[in-house]
Amino acid sequence: QVQLVESEGGLVQAGGSLRLSCTASGSIFSIDAMGWYRQAPGKLREFVAQITSGSSTTYAHSVKGRFTISRDNAKNTVYLQMNSLKSEDTAVYYCIATDTDSLKHYWGQGTQVTVSS
Repeated sequence: QVQLVESEGGLVQAGGSLRLSCTASGSIFSIDAMGWYRQAPGKLREFVAQITSGSSTTYAHSVKGRFTISRDNAKNTVYLQMNSLKSEDTAVYYCIATDTDSLKHYWGQGTQVTVSS
C-alpha cells in the first residue's frame, strides 16, 4: 500500500501563487508517475499535471505556463507550484501516484485551494 499526504491548500487572491506538496510513503519502490488532479464543485475530477521518476512532465492545457510540477525522489515528494492563479483554479486538489507493476492508482485525501477574484 502507498499513502499520500498532501500539504494544506489555502485561500489566495487572483494573480497570486501557492505551492502544494505531496509525500508518498509505504510500498513506494514501484511508484513511477506522480501527479495532481483537481475537482471543482459540480464538476468531474480533471487532470492537472504529471511527472515521472525521470522528470518527464505533462500538463493540462488550462494550467500550462502557470503551473510547474517537480519532484524530489529522495524525499518521495512531488510539488505543484501554482502561479498567476485564477478563480477557475478553485478546486480540491488531489495527489495521485501510479504503481508501474500493478497499474494501481493511489490518491491523497485532497486539499482545498480557493482563489478569490
